[in-house]
Parts: sequence; structure tokens; C-alpha cells
Amino acid sequence: MSGIAIGATMFAILLVMLVLRVHIGITMFIVGAGGYLTMMGGEIAPFLNTLKNLAYARLSNYDLAVIPMFLLMGQFATHGGLSRALFRCVSSLVGHWRGGVAIASTGACAGFGAICGSSLATAATMGQVALPELKRCNYSGALSTGALAAGGTLGILIPPSVPLVIYAVLTQESIGKLFMAAVLPGLIAMIGYMLVIRIIVTLKPEAGPAGPRVPLAEKLRSIAQVTPVALIFLVVIVGIYGGWANPTEAASIGAAACGILAVVSGGMRAEGIRESVLGAAEATAMIFLVLLGADMLNTGLALTQMPAELAHWVRDSGLSPLLVLTAILLIYVFLGCVMDALAMILLTIPIFYPMVMGLEFWGLTPDEKSIWFGILVLMVVEIGLVHPPVGMNIYIINKAAKDVPLTDTFRGVMPFLASDLARITLLLFFPAITLYLVRTFGG
Repeated sequence: MSGIAIGATMFAILLVMLVLRVHIGITMFIVGAGGYLTMMGGEIAPFLNTLKNLAYARLSNYDLAVIPMFLLMGQFATHGGLSRALFRCVSSLVGHWRGGVAIASTGACAGFGAICGSSLATAATMGQVALPELKRCNYSGALSTGALAAGGTLGILIPPSVPLVIYAVLTQESIGKLFMAAVLPGLIAMIGYMLVIRIIVTLKPEAGPAGPRVPLAEKLRSIAQVTPVALIFLVVIVGIYGGWANPTEAASIGAAACGILAVVSGGMRAEGIRESVLGAAEATAMIFLVLLGADMLNTGLALTQMPAELAHWVRDSGLSPLLVLTAILLIYVFLGCVMDALAMILLTIPIFYPMVMGLEFWGLTPDEKSIWFGILVLMVVEIGLVHPPVGMNIYIINKAAKDVPLTDTFRGVMPFLASDLARITLLLFFPAITLYLVRTFGG
């Protein structure tokens, strides 16, 4: 068999194993090891030597230490009640508008995503906080669950973002620059979701009735409660952008500050600390297992020369670069039907990244192209969290809203998917929006 045929066979076996619900990390490791041994003629010694070096090279990477720190920061925010403080603050400011509580939920999702970095955690946490209030204010089940499912995706778009860290590690890109590039798309996403809510309640007022107006004293009190959270976010992000702390150091400071704040103002006790540390450790172990499996798969694919051959074929095919990129983004949408965000990035970046870097887009430099592509991938991967049949955020929110049919939740999220499509199209044709902060402050 040729290398291309072996590579194609590896992907076929991988998809079969995923359909059989084998863990993605184990699946990629087994398929990669099988491909490696096939290309090496069954020699065990080179495989064991490669495996030894592979594990050490990946897991000793200092940049990966940022992942458990951001996860721990999110755990402290969850168990310390900081999510409730964020929701109360935004709700006190806009809850008296028609659709205001749903808008507040979206704003709180963005704020929580800024200290969490995980969409699933953002959706689960804000669902528990916001759904009772939305139900009390007689919001429709479709709008309530749709807004929260879509708002949860802001967890991976608003920096810090764990998938962006993984992308940076895979492509040797700057974590700080990627975080900087994600800020404006994240804000555009949040504003787009809020506009969708306003349009829905304008066309159908009974879907999101106005809530009671909150006294000024209560508004000021709620703002004061979230001010420390905002300061933590500023310290982490400005520290990374300003260059006085690398991402790992800034994340460590943020995790420690979040833990202290959760104990002092949120009332978190020893049990909450134990659950936070254990939750962060479990999530980190899962991510590192998937990383190791992806490295093994990529090593096997590299021996087959399949990624390089595909990149050369695309470059020499004469196809329009935009057509190629659009096809790649559509593939991500379809992959979102069968696998999660992290698995998609780890599985596809080693194949698609060389293709994109070999094409010309809008006169971008290689570094700008790498950052722009990373943000586009992140946004399309985010869609996979809210479209059928997987749509993990939808199932998380629907499970919390036991009285809302799943069909209503899927129906409620459709207008937000239209907002996602408009935003991706905008940033696809105007990469300067994504790169503005990087070009201005990235040095």
C-alpha cells in the first residue's frame, strides 16, 4: 500500500472507532500507533523510542501548564458563586428591558467565559444561575434555552480559551497574540447574540417580557461585587498583552486570585476547594490524554506523507484560496455533528494548517494568516456546540431546563446560528477586524 492509502485507511478506522464510542484520545493513539508500525514494517524498537520521546516532548512543554491554571480559575469561579454575581450585575442593569434578562444571561456568559475558558462549563454554570430567573420572568422556553446554549459558546471565544492554547501549541503560535486576536470577534459574537434577542422580542414580545426595574443602590452593590472579578480578568489579560507575565504566570496569578476571592466573598469552603482542584485535575488529565493520542496519530500520518501530499495537491490544483478555506470551514461544521471541539482541532489542524499556510489570502503575512485561521477555526468549532445532532451545549442546557422540550431548544438556537454565520462571513472577508489588536499592540 502507498502512504496515501495507509493514511486514508487510518482515517477510516478512526471514524469507525469514534462511531463505536471509543474515547477520542485512545482512538487517535491506537490508529496512530498502527499507522506508524505499518510504515516501519512492524519494527517495535523504533516505535518504543518514538513513543518515549513523544510523551516527554509533549508533556514537558511549559506552555501546556497554562491549561490546568485556567481550568482551576474556572473551577474556583464556579464553586465560589462568582457566576451568580456576574448575572446579578448585568441583570440589574438591563433586566428591565424587554428581553433584558436573556441579554443579561448572554453578557454574564461572556463575563464568565473570560475567567473560565470552557464553553461546556460556561453553559452548565450559567444555566443553573439564569434559567430559574428566566422562568420566573415568564420567558419562552425556546428563547431561554437557545440564548443560554449560544451564550455558552462564548466560553471558548472570549479569552482565555483552552482550545486556543491547544491551537497555539500545535502551530507554534503565540498564545498572547491569539488571545488578543480573539477579543474583537468575541465582543462581536456577544453583541450579535444580544441583537438576535432584541429582534426576537420585537417580533414576539411575549417571548421575553420586561422585568422589574432595580433600584440604583442595588445596581451599585451588584457592580461592586463583580469589580474584583473584572480586576482579575484585567490582570491576567493585560499581563499577557503587556509582556510582564507569560501566559502561564498570568494564569497562575489569576487562579490564585480567583481562589482567594471565592473564599473571601463567595464563601467557598474546604469541600469547594477540594472539588475545584479535583475537577481541574480530571479535565487536565483528559486533555493531556487527547494531546498524547493526537501526537501519536500525527506522527503516523507524517510518515505516510498524507498531510504534505494534500497540501501540495491543494496548492497546485488551481482552486481559489477562498474556495479551499470555505470547504475546510464546512468540513468543521460537519465534523461538529460527531465530535467535540478539542478533538476536531487536534485531529484536523495537522492536515488543514499546511494547506492554508500554502495559500495566499488578502496579502497576509504567514504569522497573520496563522492567527486569522486560528480564530476562524475556533468560531466554526464553536458552532458544533450548538447544532444537531451533538450540540453539547444544547443538551447541557436542556437537561437543566427539564420542562422545555428538546425540539424547542433546537428551534430557539437557530436564530443565533444565523448570527454565527454572519459573523464568520464578516471575519472571513475582513481579516483586519481579527488582526486589528495584534497589529496595534502585538509588537
